[in-house]
Amino acid sequence: MYDGTTETFEMIGRDHTIEVIPVMDDKIVLIFEEQPLLPAKYSVVGGRQNKGEEPLESAKRELLEETGLVSDDWELVKQFYPYNKMDWIISRYIARNCRKVANQNLDPGEKIELKPVDFEEFMEIIVNDDFHSKDVTTDILRMEHLGKLEEFKIKLFQTKK
Repeated sequence: MYDGTTETFEMIGRDHTIEVIPVMDDKIVLIFEEQPLLPAKYSVVGGRQNKGEEPLESAKRELLEETGLVSDDWELVKQFYPYNKMDWIISRYIARNCRKVANQNLDPGEKIELKPVDFEEFMEIIVNDDFHSKDVTTDILRMEHLGKLEEFKIKLFQTKK
């Protein structure tokens, strides 16, 4: 401590996770996901980071498993701890110029339907109660409030240089 004493603080931990905002053919690819005991909701692609996996490696794996898509144009747009008493990092990526290379390879507890949407539809979906990725909503609404939404839109749809 600052006064030289020692204290023990407890913190819970969980597997780190990733979020992916895939873009294909000028559309953002959302997922409409159903899991046992949970209502079906829209979301971005996401999942747990396996032990020993780097965040980008996890993002590429989750994108392929959940959508059958791959990309050669990745950008880490945010990495954060969502709670201060929890050892948990979320890494959010944009995956541009996605292309379909495989069928979905879903876990037994997943039903996922792909929902390609344009930017205006994306903005409508993220503010509804049936959008699961609330941290994405918060960040995008903050961008809108700060006048940075157009910059984000350009980042989503730019092509690799």
